[in-house]
Amino acid sequence: MTEKSRLRRTMMFIPGNQPGMIRDAQIYGADALMFDLEDSVSLSEKDAARQLVYEALRTIDYGGVELVVRINPLSTPFGRQDIEAMVCAGVDVLRMPKTETAQDVRDCEQVIAEMEAKHHRPIGSTLMMAAIESARGVIEAYAIAVASPRLIGIALGAEDFCADLRCQRTASGAELQLARQTIVLAARAAGIAALDTVYSDLNNEEQLIYETRLIKNLGFDGKSVIHPRQIQPIHRIFTPTKPEVEQAQRIIAALQEAEARGSGVISLNGKMIDRPVVLRAQHVLQLAAAAGVIKASEAL
Repeated sequence: MTEKSRLRRTMMFIPGNQPGMIRDAQIYGADALMFDLEDSVSLSEKDAARQLVYEALRTIDYGGVELVVRINPLSTPFGRQDIEAMVCAGVDVLRMPKTETAQDVRDCEQVIAEMEAKHHRPIGSTLMMAAIESARGVIEAYAIAVASPRLIGIALGAEDFCADLRCQRTASGAELQLARQTIVLAARAAGIAALDTVYSDLNNEEQLIYETRLIKNLGFDGKSVIHPRQIQPIHRIFTPTKPEVEQAQRIIAALQEAEARGSGVISLNGKMIDRPVVLRAQHVLQLAAAAGVIKASEAL
């Protein structure tokens, strides 16, 4: 799978000021690790957290897990310093908080390119993700999603979004429905990933499962998490089941049989199969291969 389509069922927040969590982050099994230099770090600790994450990225073997750093906005005194340190350290992805316009993306991209050149990193090697956390950001979601070829995904930040809307988060998630659908549509139109917001009640796994099933059905690729115990329930929901994999394999086998006959008509058990069904089957097999359920060769 390409960088834009790799497995991102879970992206776990790691506070940038907690050495123990930073050191052991790879043991929890998240698909991506997101070291946070923004909201979880107080103003007095910004410089120390940046240095701590920088050293970790340079010295710790995280075993091939995607490494993401949430930086401070460029509008703060810390944003530019965050970008320089993380680019120099070789981070995979920089996550921009509170993204509201395509220009926000381009401004960040310009600084990244400058730092790649300054520190002799391959130009274009540092990827980006944009967190959408306001009404304006949701309205501008597609423009944000296509603002840079470096952008591999957009994510919803629900707490700031609800504060901007002057509403409260509810169990049903009704207040987030339009934002979620808009972000997924923008991501799919741009060919990038869509990640859902965190669920913050660590003691309510039932609601976590409900919310994860909801956002999977909406089309999200995964969810941000704040605790290791949230990882496995989310992975179970996003990983194709054995019956789903077997049905997808039967559909692809029927496609291959039709192609071998030179026929454009695909059928399985007497039912016609159209292109959207084939595309969904291919996606199921790609997810299964990425999750290790089947061999990569079986997803071709």
